[in-house]
Amino acid sequence: MYLTIKETAEYLHMPEAQVKTLIQQKKIRTIHDGEQFLIYKEQFNTHLKQVEKYKKLVEEILNEPIPEDLDIKDED
Repeated sequence: MYLTIKETAEYLHMPEAQVKTLIQQKKIRTIHDGEQFLIYKEQFNTHLKQVEKYKKLVEEILNEPIPEDLDIKDED
């Protein structure tokens, strides 16, 4: 499925200007049909899956309890 720049911006939750910048930097692949740029939606699936994976990993790390330091002595 192909998306326009506006649809891609909505799909990625970012401004259209940023999508256009990424296209100019060749970070997003496009096809030009003579009128507009079309972007293949499936090129983002791997990236979005990796982002979700890293979000879960960071969440696990942040939720891990801090171990007590064995070198601390209670002087009271």
